[in-house]
Amino acid sequence: MVRVLRAAAAQMGPTQRADSREHTLARMLALLEEAAGRGASLVVFPELAFTTFFPRWLLEGQALDHYFERGMPNPAVAKLFDRARALRVGFYVGYAELTPDGRRYNCAILVDRDGEILGRYRKVHLPGSVEPRPGARYQQLEKRYFEYGDLGFPAFRAGSAWAHAIMGMMICNDRRWPESWRVLGLQGVELVCIGYNSAAYDPNGGTTEDGALRTFHSTLVTQANAYMNATWAISVAKAGEEDGSGLIGGSCIVDPNGRIVAQAQTLADEVIVADIDLDLCRQGKDKMFNFAAHRRPEQYRVITERAGVIEPAVLDAD
Repeated sequence: MVRVLRAAAAQMGPTQRADSREHTLARMLALLEEAAGRGASLVVFPELAFTTFFPRWLLEGQALDHYFERGMPNPAVAKLFDRARALRVGFYVGYAELTPDGRRYNCAILVDRDGEILGRYRKVHLPGSVEPRPGARYQQLEKRYFEYGDLGFPAFRAGSAWAHAIMGMMICNDRRWPESWRVLGLQGVELVCIGYNSAAYDPNGGTTEDGALRTFHSTLVTQANAYMNATWAISVAKAGEEDGSGLIGGSCIVDPNGRIVAQAQTLADEVIVADIDLDLCRQGKDKMFNFAAHRRPEQYRVITERAGVIEPAVLDAD
């Protein structure tokens, strides 16, 4: 059986704080239409796709609440679900989630071609700080506005329309942590969907990282981890100058050998497309990264027993 699906990365240019939801949704619909016109049955949108990256500001009350979605789908985004269903295209999309019991997460969902939610993921690796950093030009306050994800890294089995692919999700900073990928790899993942809003500067302060270096790092972790877990990966940016703060681009589709098969060339709205041959995962999964044959989990306990670094003791020089 041939197991191939055509997928698209729908990179978005900046979404300004002053942009209306209708304006942003119209851009997303245009990207969806282009992807469908190029034969894609899956479209991957970025993290926090419906809004600007609001954790760069100190917010409270309604100024904060209006960035959060209280359900999916909801009237403000229904057009995306409706048009995707009509086109028979599924999608991944990231957004800020406010649950019925008042909990807040940086969330992503995977929606199948019938418009049904196949899976939900809540971001685990939250960067930044709870309190603003004094004197900093840019803030990163995800730890203030979101709780740590409580769903782990679940894999989902798609239906026949997506060749029964085993699919997983990450959001932004998760892609920099090999544990995220390996947990999905241990579930046999064949396609990882990732959305990100990554700063084009060092978000923790300093001048040692610029946009070029951070784009390199973004691509590096996608290629390396796709290879080490023998999976396809679609990694998609919101990019460009957003409310005076630069975001990297570099959206890419990477095969299970770690090779880039398609990559965005701009910092604007842009669609890239590739045919995802899921059987290409078998080489790595059955040979080099045959986990059942080669992993030694008894030697890896420190990974789950410890969060911070404990260095070996310094020995006396004599």
